[in-house]
Amino acid sequence: MGVFLLAVFIPEDKISEIKNIVDIVDIISDIVLLKKVGRNYVGLCPFHTEKTPSFTVSPEKQIFYCFGCGTGGNVFNFLMKHDGLSFFETAKMLADRYGVEIPAQTMSPEQKRRISERESLLATNKQAMDCFKHSLLSDTIGKIALEYLKKREIEKETITKFNLGFAPSGWDNLINYFSKKNISHELVEKSGLIIKRKSKSGFYDRFRDRIIFPIFDVSKQVIGFGGRVMDDSLPKYLNSPETSVYNKSRSLYGLHIAKEHCRASETVYIVEGYFDLLALHQHGILNSVATLGTSLTQEHVQLLRGFVGKNGGFILVYDSDEAGIKAAERSIKVFDKAYVNAQILVLPEGYDPDSYLFKFGYESFMNEALKAKSIILFLIESAVKKHGLSIEGKIRIISDLKHPLAHINDSVKRSLYIKELAEIIGIDEPAILEKVRTLSGNKSIKANKELSGKMPDRNLTLKGDRLERKIIAMMLQFPEILPEIISRNILDHFEDESLKLIGQLVLKQGEHEEVRDELHDVSTRGNGMVSDIINSIDDREKRSIVASLSVAPLSIGEDKWGREGCLKLLSQFELFRKRQKKTLLQKIKAAEECNDHELLSELLKEKQIQVSKGTKLRVYSKISSQNWR
Repeated sequence: MGVFLLAVFIPEDKISEIKNIVDIVDIISDIVLLKKVGRNYVGLCPFHTEKTPSFTVSPEKQIFYCFGCGTGGNVFNFLMKHDGLSFFETAKMLADRYGVEIPAQTMSPEQKRRISERESLLATNKQAMDCFKHSLLSDTIGKIALEYLKKREIEKETITKFNLGFAPSGWDNLINYFSKKNISHELVEKSGLIIKRKSKSGFYDRFRDRIIFPIFDVSKQVIGFGGRVMDDSLPKYLNSPETSVYNKSRSLYGLHIAKEHCRASETVYIVEGYFDLLALHQHGILNSVATLGTSLTQEHVQLLRGFVGKNGGFILVYDSDEAGIKAAERSIKVFDKAYVNAQILVLPEGYDPDSYLFKFGYESFMNEALKAKSIILFLIESAVKKHGLSIEGKIRIISDLKHPLAHINDSVKRSLYIKELAEIIGIDEPAILEKVRTLSGNKSIKANKELSGKMPDRNLTLKGDRLERKIIAMMLQFPEILPEIISRNILDHFEDESLKLIGQLVLKQGEHEEVRDELHDVSTRGNGMVSDIINSIDDREKRSIVASLSVAPLSIGEDKWGREGCLKLLSQFELFRKRQKKTLLQKIKAAEECNDHELLSELLKEKQIQVSKGTKLRVYSKISSQNWR
């Protein structure tokens, strides 16, 4: 929804205030590792999987664009797509972050309801965290829980840093807590903290007699909770259900603390348990996160790649038991699709990261990390250890490894691993290759079909005449040429309707920029124009075209647009269209001479369309030219 329609809900001056105060590089850097290249920043796109960075952020224009998948826009569009928020929710979140007050009376009832529910859930989670923390630190209620944490060698600083808490035994502690605050049970139920009774009316607490681990998003908002029993009761761990603010396949425990350390080290350690993660952080391994009761997902890897970069290292610290081996097998497909080279750190048998660190310490753990193996080599060694090298054992090893090998999309990498396996177990390569080839061939076909179905049609962003696209790029990047565009009626001769519409929006926004320049420093002209244009466009395709052309590189050897080069491009375009028109007239004349009435009718229609387009646009251009002057 464009800025002008949104004015019904948020005053346009408030949107402008948010846009002017927000730094898109600052916002996107929370999610993507960006590196400065010239005037722009580049990184790995968070919206599709890629090997090399094609995601560009322009601080000058306050926009982003991915040359790989064609996604682009301003800071609002980025957060809406990445976090699945509405425009209003995005604007409200940015306003809260930067201290911009949005008048409540401008909200529609539906907007009020949606934003209110999200904010209410986050506020409810925050209050629940405070309640759990208070219970833990209470001399009477939390004594047993504190003793348990002390026994596990968790220090007070770690308890404070991660906001650990305690849910006492009993069925209604949290219900009573929120009742005293006059917060409805229905809202608390939506947060997943309480559960509706099946047999009779009322609710009961989800978390009872457990250590509580609040789960934060990258913005440090409490989105959910994990709970662990202090004895052998089952289930050992219990997590919040998925809610409108919590998605476990996109969330990682400890990421709000680890993200900056992942950036600095370009490495991330991934563990499976809450206490494993606390142990790593307590021993100074701050670039570490934990999955939340689920397998590592492609969303997790995509998120982490944004922090560690394209060459960043992923080290999975899994147990060497059967569950750890299966987890490693599952992760191959995820990592290979994300073009990530991950390694497995296998600790000595009987130890997990938590117990190993507290017994042997940081230095010993890091020495073990140096021995980390690639996932395939880990699986090969595990299979050999499990089945042995008898004839039957070798058959089982190949059976265990054919699927993991088939999931490797890179044929060279797959071939090298097959060679390694063949040497280790003493089997000819062709025999193993034959087992894998059928599976990998089918997987490749399936993967290609999936890819073609999910990737956007790049023809949408690349369509249109090359010269027309270059002229729009010039208008966006060198707004000083706009009066020349108007006086020469350049848009009259555009054939691509999308590009023509964008050109009209640029001219219209250019008028606003000129008025602004009369009141402010002219040197800033155009800096916010592109973001304003994107705000005024409903269509995602057209927004991406604007973003693309705003950051499109110039011709080879050119550093920036200059007036002489711009005038040369306009003259080239005018000459091209004149030749095109002349060719059309020649075709009409030839059709008349040949008495080809059918062809003549089609050519005359084409000519009439060109005349009609030119007449409509000249009316707009004339008005714009008068306003411009």
